[in-house]
Amino acid sequence: MEFPDLGKHCSEKTCKQLDFLPVKCDACKQDFCKDHFPYAAHKCPFAFQKDVHVPVCPLCNTPIPVKKGQIPDVVVGDHIDRDCDSHPGKKKEKIFTYRCSKEGCKKKEMLQMVCAQCHGNFCIQHRHPLDHSCRHGSRPTIKAGCSPMTVSESRPLGDFLTLAPGGLAQRLGYWFTRLM
Repeated sequence: MEFPDLGKHCSEKTCKQLDFLPVKCDACKQDFCKDHFPYAAHKCPFAFQKDVHVPVCPLCNTPIPVKKGQIPDVVVGDHIDRDCDSHPGKKKEKIFTYRCSKEGCKKKEMLQMVCAQCHGNFCIQHRHPLDHSCRHGSRPTIKAGCSPMTVSESRPLGDFLTLAPGGLAQRLGYWFTRLM
């Protein structure tokens, strides 16, 4: 060998490879090759002093202290069961929070359905003004701008001609009279 003093042998008993760029372990202060440098590869007896990992709770992102000799997974599991603020099983949020304003109805909905006229909150069955007897304004409306007709007000073709918009009613009325 041309350079017998250059490099160092790996301190691992089974290796002893001559390495020209050895790495010194910062825990046990011995020289190792690149294959045996990690703490686990050379079974470093002082690794617990340097190789410290603090587990973090996956739910609340809080670091969990682990004592020497404890398994981190068990400690994190205990934290989730007892101390975690974000545990999904601990506090149950109410989904159906919007109660129907109709008298006698006890249904609750996930989404708020507010009447545009009386501004009350109603369930799906009572969401329309006619379904909850909306009395804001004059009369409950069926469609925007149209008031409901009673049986006494209805006439076979006369109201149709006056209620339908524009000349369309007159044209349709003309065809209805021709068909009869």
